[in-house]
Amino acid sequence: MGPGLTTGAADDDPSGIATYSQAGAAHGYQFAWTALFTFPFMVMVQEMCARIGIVTGRGLAGVIGRYYSKKILLILALLLFAANTFNIAANLGVMAKAVQLLAPQAGFALLVVLFAFISLYLEIFISYRVYARFLKWAALVLLSYVAAAFLADIDWTAAVKSLVVPSLRFDKEGFLILTAILGTTISPYLFFWQTSQEVEEQILEGKISIQQRQEITTPAQIQHMRADVTFGMLLSNIVMFFIIVLGAGTLHAQGITQIRDASDAALALKPLAGEFAFVLFSLGIIGTGMLAIPILAGSSSYALAESFGWREGLYRKFRQAHAFYGVVIASMLLGLAMNFFNFDVIRMLIYSAVLNGLIAPLVLVMIVLISSNGKIMKEWKNHPVATFFGWLLTVVMGLVGAATIWFQIRG
Repeated sequence: MGPGLTTGAADDDPSGIATYSQAGAAHGYQFAWTALFTFPFMVMVQEMCARIGIVTGRGLAGVIGRYYSKKILLILALLLFAANTFNIAANLGVMAKAVQLLAPQAGFALLVVLFAFISLYLEIFISYRVYARFLKWAALVLLSYVAAAFLADIDWTAAVKSLVVPSLRFDKEGFLILTAILGTTISPYLFFWQTSQEVEEQILEGKISIQQRQEITTPAQIQHMRADVTFGMLLSNIVMFFIIVLGAGTLHAQGITQIRDASDAALALKPLAGEFAFVLFSLGIIGTGMLAIPILAGSSSYALAESFGWREGLYRKFRQAHAFYGVVIASMLLGLAMNFFNFDVIRMLIYSAVLNGLIAPLVLVMIVLISSNGKIMKEWKNHPVATFFGWLLTVVMGLVGAATIWFQIRG
Protein backbone atom coordinates (compact mmCIF):
# COMPACT_ATOMS: atom_id res chain seq x y z
CA MET A 1 0.00 0.00 0.00
CA GLY A 2 1.23 3.49 -0.85
CA PRO A 3 -0.08 7.05 -1.27
CA GLY A 4 -3.62 5.83 -2.03
CA LEU A 5 -3.97 4.40 1.47
CA THR A 6 -2.81 7.54 3.27
CA THR A 7 -4.85 9.79 0.98
CA GLY A 8 -8.00 7.78 1.62
CA ALA A 9 -7.36 7.72 5.36
CA ALA A 10 -6.72 11.47 5.49
CA ASP A 11 -10.12 11.99 3.89
CA ASP A 12 -11.75 10.94 7.18
CA ASP A 13 -10.19 13.79 9.17
CA PRO A 14 -11.96 15.53 12.10
CA SER A 15 -13.70 17.76 9.54
CA GLY A 16 -15.09 14.69 7.82
CA ILE A 17 -15.97 13.06 11.14
CA ALA A 18 -17.90 16.17 12.20
CA THR A 19 -19.67 16.45 8.84
CA TYR A 20 -20.67 12.78 8.76
CA SER A 21 -21.71 12.84 12.44
CA GLN A 22 -23.84 15.93 11.86
CA ALA A 23 -25.43 14.32 8.80
CA GLY A 24 -26.38 11.29 10.89
CA ALA A 25 -27.51 13.31 13.90
CA ALA A 26 -29.66 15.76 11.93
CA HIS A 27 -31.03 13.46 9.24
CA GLY A 28 -30.77 9.92 10.59
CA TYR A 29 -29.80 7.29 8.02
CA GLN A 30 -30.98 9.50 5.12
CA PHE A 31 -27.49 10.35 3.80
CA ALA A 32 -25.93 6.89 4.20
CA TRP A 33 -26.23 6.40 0.40
CA THR A 34 -23.56 9.07 -0.16
CA ALA A 35 -20.89 6.61 1.03
CA LEU A 36 -21.79 4.24 -1.82
CA PHE A 37 -22.27 7.06 -4.34
CA THR A 38 -18.91 8.75 -3.74
CA PHE A 39 -16.77 5.57 -3.72
CA PRO A 40 -16.46 4.97 -7.50
CA PHE A 41 -16.04 8.68 -8.15
CA MET A 42 -13.29 8.96 -5.52
CA VAL A 43 -11.47 5.99 -7.05
CA MET A 44 -11.80 7.50 -10.52
CA VAL A 45 -10.56 10.99 -9.58
CA GLN A 46 -7.71 9.85 -7.34
CA GLU A 47 -6.63 7.35 -10.00
CA MET A 48 -6.50 10.19 -12.54
CA CYS A 49 -4.41 12.28 -10.13
CA ALA A 50 -2.05 9.41 -9.35
CA ARG A 51 -1.67 8.58 -13.05
CA ILE A 52 -0.87 12.23 -13.82
CA GLY A 53 1.89 12.17 -11.20
CA ILE A 54 3.37 8.87 -12.41
CA VAL A 55 3.32 9.71 -16.14
CA THR A 56 4.37 13.39 -16.03
CA GLY A 57 6.75 13.17 -13.07
CA ARG A 58 5.21 16.41 -11.76
CA GLY A 59 2.69 17.43 -9.14
CA LEU A 60 -0.79 18.50 -10.23
CA ALA A 61 -0.04 22.20 -9.81
CA GLY A 62 3.15 21.82 -11.85
CA VAL A 63 1.26 20.23 -14.73
CA ILE A 64 -1.50 22.87 -14.68
CA GLY A 65 1.10 25.64 -14.68
CA ARG A 66 3.09 24.08 -17.51
CA TYR A 67 0.28 23.24 -19.93
CA TYR A 68 -2.56 25.57 -18.94
CA SER A 69 -3.05 28.98 -17.28
CA LYS A 70 -0.73 30.07 -14.48
CA LYS A 71 -3.33 32.64 -13.38
CA ILE A 72 -5.94 29.91 -12.93
CA LEU A 73 -3.37 27.82 -11.06
CA LEU A 74 -2.56 30.67 -8.66
CA ILE A 75 -6.26 31.29 -7.94
CA LEU A 76 -6.82 27.60 -7.24
CA ALA A 77 -3.69 27.40 -5.05
CA LEU A 78 -4.76 30.40 -2.96
CA LEU A 79 -8.31 29.06 -2.54
CA LEU A 80 -6.84 25.71 -1.51
CA PHE A 81 -4.55 27.41 1.00
CA ALA A 82 -7.50 29.28 2.54
CA ALA A 83 -9.74 26.19 2.76
CA ASN A 84 -6.94 24.02 4.16
CA THR A 85 -5.99 26.63 6.78
CA PHE A 86 -9.58 26.77 8.06
CA ASN A 87 -9.61 22.98 8.10
CA ILE A 88 -6.34 22.83 10.03
CA ALA A 89 -7.68 25.33 12.58
CA ALA A 90 -10.85 23.34 13.15
CA ASN A 91 -9.02 20.00 13.28
CA LEU A 92 -6.52 21.26 15.87
CA GLY A 93 -9.37 22.52 18.06
CA VAL A 94 -11.36 19.31 17.82
CA MET A 95 -8.31 17.17 18.59
CA ALA A 96 -7.60 19.22 21.70
CA LYS A 97 -11.21 18.83 22.84
CA ALA A 98 -11.05 15.09 22.20
CA VAL A 99 -8.03 14.83 24.53
CA GLN A 100 -9.92 16.85 27.15
CA LEU A 101 -12.74 14.31 27.00
CA LEU A 102 -10.26 11.62 28.02
CA ALA A 103 -8.15 13.85 30.32
CA PRO A 104 -10.30 16.79 31.53
CA GLN A 105 -7.39 18.39 33.38
CA ALA A 106 -5.44 19.03 30.17
CA GLY A 107 -5.40 22.67 29.05
CA PHE A 108 -6.95 23.48 25.65
CA ALA A 109 -4.34 26.09 24.62
CA LEU A 110 -1.44 23.81 25.51
CA LEU A 111 -2.93 20.90 23.58
CA VAL A 112 -3.57 22.95 20.45
CA VAL A 113 0.02 24.25 20.47
CA LEU A 114 1.36 20.76 21.16
CA PHE A 115 -0.51 19.16 18.25
CA ALA A 116 0.53 21.94 15.87
CA PHE A 117 4.22 21.61 16.72
CA ILE A 118 4.21 17.79 16.68
CA SER A 119 2.71 17.95 13.18
CA LEU A 120 5.33 20.47 12.08
CA TYR A 121 8.17 18.41 13.52
CA LEU A 122 7.01 15.22 11.78
CA GLU A 123 6.59 16.95 8.42
CA ILE A 124 9.77 19.03 8.44
CA PHE A 125 12.40 17.12 10.40
CA ILE A 126 11.57 13.43 9.86
CA SER A 127 12.78 11.81 6.64
CA TYR A 128 10.07 11.21 4.06
CA ARG A 129 10.67 7.44 4.05
CA VAL A 130 9.99 7.22 7.80
CA TYR A 131 7.20 9.79 7.63
CA ALA A 132 5.36 7.93 4.84
CA ARG A 133 5.56 4.71 6.88
CA PHE A 134 4.08 6.53 9.89
CA LEU A 135 1.17 7.80 7.78
CA LYS A 136 0.38 4.29 6.53
CA TRP A 137 0.26 2.82 10.03
CA ALA A 138 -1.75 5.81 11.31
CA ALA A 139 -4.47 4.89 8.80
CA LEU A 140 -5.36 1.89 10.99
CA VAL A 141 -6.93 4.24 13.55
CA LEU A 142 -9.94 4.51 11.22
CA LEU A 143 -11.00 1.00 12.24
CA SER A 144 -12.00 2.46 15.61
CA TYR A 145 -15.15 3.86 13.99
CA VAL A 146 -16.16 0.48 12.62
CA ALA A 147 -15.72 -1.02 16.10
CA ALA A 148 -17.63 1.86 17.74
CA ALA A 149 -20.60 1.34 15.41
CA PHE A 150 -20.85 -2.35 16.31
CA LEU A 151 -20.88 -1.40 19.98
CA ALA A 152 -23.92 0.84 19.46
CA ASP A 153 -27.58 -0.02 18.92
CA ILE A 154 -27.81 0.48 15.16
CA ASP A 155 -30.88 -0.32 13.07
CA TRP A 156 -28.87 -2.16 10.42
CA THR A 157 -31.94 -2.85 8.26
CA ALA A 158 -32.64 0.89 7.98
CA ALA A 159 -28.92 1.63 7.51
CA VAL A 160 -28.49 -0.82 4.62
CA LYS A 161 -31.74 0.32 3.00
CA SER A 162 -30.57 3.95 3.12
CA LEU A 163 -27.22 2.88 1.70
CA VAL A 164 -28.73 1.44 -1.48
CA VAL A 165 -31.85 3.65 -1.85
CA PRO A 166 -30.83 7.31 -2.32
CA SER A 167 -32.89 9.99 -0.62
CA LEU A 168 -32.59 13.70 -1.43
CA ARG A 169 -33.79 16.83 0.34
CA PHE A 170 -34.37 19.75 -2.01
CA ASP A 171 -34.07 22.49 0.59
CA LYS A 172 -31.47 24.77 2.17
CA GLU A 173 -30.29 22.35 4.85
CA GLY A 174 -30.37 19.35 2.53
CA PHE A 175 -28.12 20.95 -0.09
CA LEU A 176 -25.82 22.42 2.59
CA ILE A 177 -25.11 19.05 4.17
CA LEU A 178 -24.84 17.33 0.75
CA THR A 179 -22.27 19.89 -0.43
CA ALA A 180 -20.39 19.48 2.85
CA ILE A 181 -20.35 15.69 2.45
CA LEU A 182 -19.16 15.88 -1.16
CA GLY A 183 -16.60 18.57 -0.27
CA THR A 184 -15.09 16.71 2.65
CA THR A 185 -15.07 13.40 0.72
CA ILE A 186 -13.98 14.48 -2.78
CA SER A 187 -11.62 17.19 -1.53
CA PRO A 188 -9.22 19.35 -3.58
CA TYR A 189 -6.38 18.87 -1.11
CA LEU A 190 -6.50 15.13 -1.78
CA PHE A 191 -6.06 15.76 -5.52
CA PHE A 192 -2.84 17.74 -5.04
CA TRP A 193 -1.51 15.43 -2.31
CA GLN A 194 -2.09 12.20 -4.28
CA THR A 195 -0.31 13.49 -7.38
CA SER A 196 2.68 14.85 -5.48
CA GLN A 197 3.05 11.70 -3.37
CA GLU A 198 3.30 9.56 -6.48
CA VAL A 199 6.19 11.79 -7.52
CA GLU A 200 7.77 11.49 -4.05
CA GLU A 201 7.55 7.68 -4.31
CA GLN A 202 9.38 7.78 -7.65
CA ILE A 203 12.08 9.98 -6.13
CA LEU A 204 12.55 7.41 -3.36
CA GLU A 205 13.19 4.87 -6.12
CA GLY A 206 16.06 7.05 -7.39
CA LYS A 207 14.25 8.94 -10.15
CA ILE A 208 15.46 12.37 -9.10
CA SER A 209 14.96 14.33 -12.33
CA ILE A 210 11.69 14.90 -14.19
CA GLN A 211 13.27 13.33 -17.28
CA GLN A 212 14.02 10.12 -15.38
CA ARG A 213 10.45 9.98 -14.08
CA GLN A 214 9.01 10.51 -17.56
CA GLU A 215 11.18 7.93 -19.35
CA ILE A 216 8.95 4.92 -18.91
CA THR A 217 5.65 4.08 -17.24
CA THR A 218 5.00 0.37 -16.96
CA PRO A 219 1.67 -1.48 -16.77
CA ALA A 220 2.85 -2.92 -13.44
CA GLN A 221 3.21 0.61 -11.99
CA ILE A 222 -0.30 1.56 -13.06
CA GLN A 223 -1.75 -1.75 -11.84
CA HIS A 224 -0.11 -1.35 -8.42
CA MET A 225 -1.27 2.28 -8.18
CA ARG A 226 -4.87 1.37 -9.03
CA ALA A 227 -4.97 -1.35 -6.37
CA ASP A 228 -3.53 1.08 -3.82
CA VAL A 229 -6.01 3.87 -4.72
CA THR A 230 -8.99 1.50 -4.74
CA PHE A 231 -8.12 0.09 -1.32
CA GLY A 232 -7.54 3.56 0.18
CA MET A 233 -10.84 4.95 -1.13
CA LEU A 234 -12.71 1.81 -0.06
CA LEU A 235 -11.39 2.20 3.49
CA SER A 236 -12.36 5.89 3.47
CA ASN A 237 -15.94 5.24 2.36
CA ILE A 238 -16.50 2.29 4.66
CA VAL A 239 -15.51 4.48 7.61
CA MET A 240 -17.70 7.31 6.28
CA PHE A 241 -20.70 4.95 6.23
CA PHE A 242 -20.09 3.75 9.79
CA ILE A 243 -19.75 7.29 11.15
CA ILE A 244 -23.04 8.37 9.53
CA VAL A 245 -24.96 5.35 10.85
CA LEU A 246 -23.35 5.75 14.27
CA GLY A 247 -24.65 9.32 14.44
CA ALA A 248 -28.05 8.21 13.16
CA GLY A 249 -28.43 5.21 15.44
CA THR A 250 -27.35 6.98 18.63
CA LEU A 251 -27.62 10.78 18.41
CA HIS A 252 -30.59 11.13 16.03
CA ALA A 253 -32.43 8.26 17.72
CA GLN A 254 -32.20 10.13 21.05
CA GLY A 255 -33.32 13.46 19.59
CA ILE A 256 -29.82 14.97 19.45
CA THR A 257 -29.84 16.70 16.07
CA GLN A 258 -27.14 19.33 16.49
CA ILE A 259 -23.50 18.91 17.53
CA ARG A 260 -20.89 21.63 17.83
CA ASP A 261 -17.95 19.48 16.75
CA ALA A 262 -16.71 15.92 16.50
CA SER A 263 -15.81 15.85 20.21
CA ASP A 264 -19.45 16.63 21.02
CA ALA A 265 -20.42 13.58 19.00
CA ALA A 266 -17.96 11.48 21.01
CA LEU A 267 -19.28 12.81 24.33
CA ALA A 268 -22.88 12.16 23.34
CA LEU A 269 -21.97 8.55 22.54
CA LYS A 270 -20.86 7.87 26.11
CA PRO A 271 -24.29 7.22 27.65
CA LEU A 272 -25.74 5.86 24.40
CA ALA A 273 -23.12 3.41 23.12
CA GLY A 274 -20.97 2.79 26.17
CA GLU A 275 -17.60 3.85 27.55
CA PHE A 276 -15.57 1.81 25.08
CA ALA A 277 -17.32 3.27 22.00
CA PHE A 278 -16.78 6.75 23.43
CA VAL A 279 -13.06 6.10 23.94
CA LEU A 280 -12.66 4.61 20.44
CA PHE A 281 -14.42 7.58 18.83
CA SER A 282 -12.26 10.05 20.77
CA LEU A 283 -9.01 8.25 19.93
CA GLY A 284 -10.10 8.17 16.29
CA ILE A 285 -10.46 11.97 16.26
CA ILE A 286 -6.94 12.42 17.64
CA GLY A 287 -5.40 9.82 15.32
CA THR A 288 -7.06 11.03 12.13
CA GLY A 289 -6.16 14.61 13.00
CA MET A 290 -2.50 13.67 13.34
CA LEU A 291 -2.77 11.95 9.96
CA ALA A 292 -4.68 14.70 8.13
CA ILE A 293 -3.20 17.98 9.40
CA PRO A 294 0.28 17.46 7.86
CA ILE A 295 -1.41 16.38 4.61
CA LEU A 296 -3.57 19.53 4.57
CA ALA A 297 -0.54 21.75 5.11
CA GLY A 298 1.55 19.73 2.67
CA SER A 299 -0.99 19.88 -0.16
CA SER A 300 -1.17 23.70 0.15
CA SER A 301 2.60 23.84 0.05
CA TYR A 302 2.89 21.64 -3.05
CA ALA A 303 0.31 23.78 -4.86
CA LEU A 304 1.90 27.14 -4.01
CA ALA A 305 5.49 25.97 -4.50
CA GLU A 306 4.71 24.65 -7.97
CA SER A 307 2.74 27.82 -8.77
CA PHE A 308 5.77 30.01 -8.05
CA GLY A 309 8.45 27.58 -9.21
CA TRP A 310 9.97 27.06 -5.75
CA ARG A 311 11.94 23.98 -4.80
CA GLU A 312 9.47 21.55 -3.33
CA GLY A 313 9.17 18.06 -1.91
CA LEU A 314 9.13 16.38 1.48
CA TYR A 315 12.21 14.41 0.44
CA ARG A 316 14.18 17.69 0.62
CA LYS A 317 15.71 18.99 3.83
CA PHE A 318 14.42 22.25 5.30
CA ARG A 319 17.54 24.14 4.21
CA GLN A 320 16.94 23.01 0.61
CA ALA A 321 13.32 24.20 0.36
CA HIS A 322 12.74 27.15 2.69
CA ALA A 323 9.73 28.50 0.77
CA PHE A 324 8.05 25.09 0.50
CA TYR A 325 8.33 24.44 4.23
CA GLY A 326 7.53 28.10 4.91
CA VAL A 327 4.05 27.55 3.48
CA VAL A 328 3.63 24.51 5.73
CA ILE A 329 4.65 26.58 8.76
CA ALA A 330 2.47 29.56 7.80
CA SER A 331 -0.60 27.38 7.25
CA MET A 332 -0.07 25.62 10.57
CA LEU A 333 0.54 28.82 12.56
CA LEU A 334 -2.49 30.56 11.04
CA GLY A 335 -4.62 27.55 11.91
CA LEU A 336 -3.18 27.57 15.41
CA ALA A 337 -3.89 31.29 15.88
CA MET A 338 -7.52 30.91 14.77
CA ASN A 339 -8.16 28.66 17.77
CA PHE A 340 -7.69 31.62 20.09
CA PHE A 341 -10.67 33.46 18.60
CA ASN A 342 -14.25 32.59 19.44
CA PHE A 343 -15.15 30.58 16.33
CA ASP A 344 -18.07 28.15 16.12
CA VAL A 345 -16.05 25.02 15.46
CA ILE A 346 -18.78 22.92 13.87
CA ARG A 347 -19.70 25.76 11.51
CA MET A 348 -16.02 26.21 10.66
CA LEU A 349 -15.76 22.52 9.87
CA ILE A 350 -18.98 22.37 7.88
CA TYR A 351 -18.25 25.52 5.92
CA SER A 352 -14.66 24.49 5.19
CA ALA A 353 -16.16 21.30 3.74
CA VAL A 354 -18.64 23.40 1.76
CA LEU A 355 -15.79 25.61 0.50
CA ASN A 356 -13.98 22.46 -0.64
CA GLY A 357 -17.19 21.40 -2.37
CA LEU A 358 -17.25 24.68 -4.28
CA ILE A 359 -13.53 24.59 -5.21
CA ALA A 360 -13.52 20.91 -6.24
CA PRO A 361 -15.39 21.36 -9.57
CA LEU A 362 -12.85 23.99 -10.66
CA VAL A 363 -9.94 21.63 -9.96
CA LEU A 364 -11.81 18.68 -11.46
CA VAL A 365 -12.05 20.54 -14.79
CA MET A 366 -8.24 20.70 -14.91
CA ILE A 367 -7.81 17.05 -13.82
CA VAL A 368 -10.15 15.73 -16.53
CA LEU A 369 -8.57 17.95 -19.21
CA ILE A 370 -5.04 16.85 -18.28
CA SER A 371 -5.75 13.13 -17.86
CA SER A 372 -7.62 13.07 -21.21
CA ASN A 373 -4.84 14.89 -23.10
CA GLY A 374 -2.85 12.49 -25.28
CA LYS A 375 0.02 14.98 -25.68
CA ILE A 376 0.53 15.04 -21.91
CA MET A 377 -0.45 11.49 -20.92
CA LYS A 378 0.52 9.65 -24.15
CA GLU A 379 -0.79 6.07 -24.13
CA TRP A 380 -1.91 6.49 -20.51
CA LYS A 381 -4.63 9.05 -21.24
CA ASN A 382 -8.18 8.43 -20.00
CA HIS A 383 -10.44 5.85 -21.51
CA PRO A 384 -13.48 7.73 -22.96
CA VAL A 385 -15.70 6.19 -20.26
CA ALA A 386 -13.47 7.64 -17.51
CA THR A 387 -13.56 11.03 -19.20
CA PHE A 388 -17.37 10.90 -19.39
CA PHE A 389 -17.75 10.10 -15.69
CA GLY A 390 -15.12 12.69 -14.83
CA TRP A 391 -17.20 15.37 -16.52
CA LEU A 392 -20.37 13.97 -14.95
CA LEU A 393 -18.88 14.32 -11.45
CA THR A 394 -17.70 17.84 -12.24
CA VAL A 395 -21.21 18.85 -13.37
CA VAL A 396 -22.91 17.19 -10.37
CA MET A 397 -20.61 18.86 -7.83
CA GLY A 398 -20.95 22.17 -9.64
CA LEU A 399 -24.76 22.00 -9.65
CA VAL A 400 -24.93 20.96 -5.99
CA GLY A 401 -22.58 23.81 -5.04
CA ALA A 402 -24.61 26.32 -7.10
CA ALA A 403 -27.85 25.12 -5.50
CA THR A 404 -26.29 25.52 -2.04
CA ILE A 405 -25.28 29.11 -2.80
CA TRP A 406 -28.75 29.84 -4.21
CA PHE A 407 -30.53 28.48 -1.13
CA GLN A 408 -28.16 30.38 1.20
CA ILE A 409 -28.83 33.66 -0.62
CA ARG A 410 -32.55 32.98 -0.79
CA GLY A 411 -32.61 32.28 2.95
